[in-house]
Order: sequence, then structure tokens, then C-alpha cells
Amino acid sequence: MAMEESFLKSVFHGVIPEEMVFPYPEPGREQREHIGLILDGVRNFARKHIDAGAIDRAAEIPPEVFQGMRDLGLFGLTVPTEYGGSGLGATGFARIIQEIAGYDASLAVTVGAHLSLGTSGILLFGTEAQRRRLLPAMARGERIGGFALTEVGAGSDAAGIQTRGELDRAGETWSIDGTKAWVTNGSRADIITVFARTTAFDLRSKPRITAFLVEAGEGMVRGPNDLKLGLRATSTPWIRFEGAKVPSENVLGEAGRGFRVAMEVLNGGRLSLAAGCVGMCRRLIRLSVDRAQERRAFGRPIGEFGMIKDKIARMMAETFALESMVYLTTGMVDAKVPDWSLESAICKVFGSEVLWRLADDAMQIAAGLGYQQPHPCERMLRDARANPIFEGTNEVLRAFVALSGMQGPGRKLAEVVRAIREPIKGMGLMYEFAMQRARTTFGRERMNRAHNTLRREVVLFEEYVAHFQKSVDKVLRKHGKDIAEMQYTQRRVADLATDLYALAAVISRTTRAIDRKGEEGARREVEITMTFANMAERRMQANLAAFDDNDDELRKGVAAQAYVDGGYSFDVV
Repeated sequence: MAMEESFLKSVFHGVIPEEMVFPYPEPGREQREHIGLILDGVRNFARKHIDAGAIDRAAEIPPEVFQGMRDLGLFGLTVPTEYGGSGLGATGFARIIQEIAGYDASLAVTVGAHLSLGTSGILLFGTEAQRRRLLPAMARGERIGGFALTEVGAGSDAAGIQTRGELDRAGETWSIDGTKAWVTNGSRADIITVFARTTAFDLRSKPRITAFLVEAGEGMVRGPNDLKLGLRATSTPWIRFEGAKVPSENVLGEAGRGFRVAMEVLNGGRLSLAAGCVGMCRRLIRLSVDRAQERRAFGRPIGEFGMIKDKIARMMAETFALESMVYLTTGMVDAKVPDWSLESAICKVFGSEVLWRLADDAMQIAAGLGYQQPHPCERMLRDARANPIFEGTNEVLRAFVALSGMQGPGRKLAEVVRAIREPIKGMGLMYEFAMQRARTTFGRERMNRAHNTLRREVVLFEEYVAHFQKSVDKVLRKHGKDIAEMQYTQRRVADLATDLYALAAVISRTTRAIDRKGEEGARREVEITMTFANMAERRMQANLAAFDDNDDELRKGVAAQAYVDGGYSFDVV
């Protein structure tokens, strides 16, 4: 039985709750048909109306394209039918965002942000009155949702927010003052979720973060849409609030509990981003395969050369893993699994970094042609670069995955220390702890639902779960509360957790393929799973070894000296 209400948090304990990943999830027949109809509409519209190169050059979405997205119902995909939307689950939403991103990333970000950041907060934390008043127009795309969390001095550190909200003496209206940076959908948003530091009701209380639904109007000054490296048609201006008035009924959730709102909303935003990465990866593979077959060198297509085949194989394996992770996670969301925060963060980190590698490889395969406009590789490389920054930087999310995952084992260790001090009272806890240790010492947790064809990959997963748990236990004992500052260690823990989740996802997905098509029919899935498992094993070996054998302190010293010198201080003359 899982020790946590999360697959990955259980893995941190060395437990494999395989019922959470088997069978590989899929929507029901009615949902699949609904998704298929929407996909057909998107494809038909895209072929006729979406020119990604022109959108990039103009740095704006043409009005007819925006209206076409409204007509397709894209702005209401996840809004329940009672509020005028399509009522898609997380899997359906991800699949549509994936498709849109394959045509143009800016369109996917615009729709994804409207839904995953704009409407989802209202669905998760809004009152019924807020939902009925705001969601129907948002579902039609008549009112666009925005999200204003980040400030120049408070990026991934939401606790550093300086924007303030003050409640009037009557307790009826809030006044918002401050400047938000890179506001998603900022220039076109009619309803913006704004996070501000407030002192709610009791003026003696410590200021805390509150989420507000701020409707466009007086007291809001929007900055220009500055030209960006990529995603140029997305809207991310600064917005300054100068005494913007917000009625108390527009508080989202509870006053002073806005941090929870932000974290819950961003969980969904990270999944949407990862789904967009899948769509872009698939498009890049198509471009690369076409180019590898048409470009010739030394009398034959470059696709016949081993180094190009290696790039294509890596692109295929990593995209298969990413896609498997994303839809395993959306399946958890649709199944109402209580906690998928680590899984969504991992999908975002892995997806953004896989996409960046694929964009680089695709440009290398395209060569000089891909470096030029209007070749898609040039634009897609630029578009891809934002993803490791958006929705929480990958550095912050790695720390989040590691520290959140280690909370459970850390608490267990603290309880055991107390139990040792009070032997009689702690006998029950000590027995439980000893039995858990016996399982991980004399045997290992098993994955019994995977197909026998994948036994090597299953054993690999089981063994590395055991190694992972022991390493987590070891670093917690070594560093104690100082683990919060050990970011080299956090990175290794997060990267191990990522590869373990990816392995679980591909094993589950390929098991489903074998069960349906037989071993021979699923041969391609088996081979790509084996390829990814080999890649993951090499990374996991390196990360495990680096817990004990590393040059972390040397690197810290080199960086510290660079800060003292103000940069690179060497010269050859």
C-alpha cells in the first residue's frame, strides 16, 4: 500500500504503488470521440488559416485567427458544460494543446494560459456566484483570462511579492497597488488573477498573499508587448495597478490563502506547458526525418549515417517518454488522485529540456537551411527556449521536487529518533519502521502488473527505486535540516525521481500496447522503451555515484571567485 497519496512521494519511501500507474490511463469512448471531433476542427482550421511564420514576424495573433479559435470553442475546453464550455478532462485538454502547439506555440500558450491559469483558479477556488458570472463569457472567448504572479524582484519566489492589497474600513472593497511583470495574456486579458500581499481584516496580523480576480478597468496601466526571443505573438506585458478597486466578492479563495491558489493553479499550468512540448517535439521529429531523407552528403541521404540515426533515435525515445509521462499524469488528474504536484513539475522540467534538445538536434540536421528564416526550425528553437523559465524555473522546480519528496522520509526519520528516546511508547512505530527496512534490505518492492516482455526494464526500475530510497535516507541523515541548502544534492534527487517516473510511464504504456497488440504487434513500443531505459540507466548510475564522488565544493569555489572578480578574469597575454 502506498505511504503517500502520490505515486512519486511513495517512491521516495521506496514504495511502488503500481495501482496508481497500471493500467495506463485513457479517456472513455465518448470522451475520445469528443476529443477527435475537436482535433479534426483544429486541423482543418490550421491548414487553412494558421501561418506560424507570419504570426511570428508580425508578433501578434491575427484577429481572424483569434476569432477562429473562439468559433472552435478552444477557450472553453475545460470549462464544465453547465457554464458553457466543452467539459473536457485533463487528458482531452492536454491532447488539444499538444495539437495546437504543433502548429504554433504562441497560440498554444495563449489558449493554455487562458484555461490552465485563467479559468482553472475560478473552477478550483471560486464561489458558485463567481463561476456563473465569469465563466460563460470566458468559455466563449469573449473575456480572456490572465495571470499576474511574477514581479521583477519576485520571480519564482512568490513569498517576495510586493504588490499590496488594502481593504477599506467597510470591508467591502480592496485597493491594489504594485507592478506585475510578464503578465500572461496581459494585453488582452479582461479578468486577471492577481496575487498581492494583504493584511486581512485584523490589521495586527502578518501580511499574507491573497488572490484577486481583477477585472479590466480604471487603476490598471498596461505596458507594451516588448519583442521577445520567441513566442512573439504571446502577450506578456507589465501591468501597474494604481489603486485598482476590487470588490470583496472578487477575492479568489480565502483572504490570506493566495499562496495555495497559486501553487494549485500552477500545477495545471505546468501540465499544459508539457503537453505543448509534446506537440512541438512531434513536429520537430517530422521535420528532422524529412530533412534527413532529402539532404544528401557523400552521395547518399544523411539519414543513412550513424550520427544522424543516433539523433533521431534519441529524439524518438525522449518524446515517447515525455508523452507517456504527460498522459499518465493527466490520467491521474482525471482519476482524482489527490496529489500530482511532483508529477506535473517533473513533466514540465523534463518536457522543456527534451524540447530544447530536440530543437537543437533538428536544427543541426537541417544545417544551414534550418538556421535561416523562414525555416520552422529557426522559429521553433526560439520558441522552445522560454519553457525552462515559464511556470517556475527548472532550477526552482528541481528543488521543489527534491524537498517536497523528501518531506515524508524526513518526518519518518524524526519520528524514529523520538521513538528511540522513548522505547516503550515507540514500540509500534519502531516495528513499522523495522518492517519497512526489512523489505528494502532483504528484498525490494515489486512491479507485478507489467508485461513479462519488459522484465529487464521492470527489474531496472525496481532496483533503482531501492537505490533511490537508500540514497534519500542517506542524504537526509547526513545533512539533516541543512538539506534545504544542498542544491547539488537536490538536483541529483530530482533527476533520479524524473527518470524513475519516466520509466514507470513507458513500462505502463508499453504493457498496454502489448496486451492489445501482442508482442510482435507492439515491437516498436518495446524497442523504444528499451532504448529509453538504457539512456535513463546511464543517467541514474551517474547521479547515484555523484552523491559520494563529486566536485561540488570545487565548483562552488570557482563560482564564488568569479563573483569576487566580477566575471572572467583570465587572459592569455
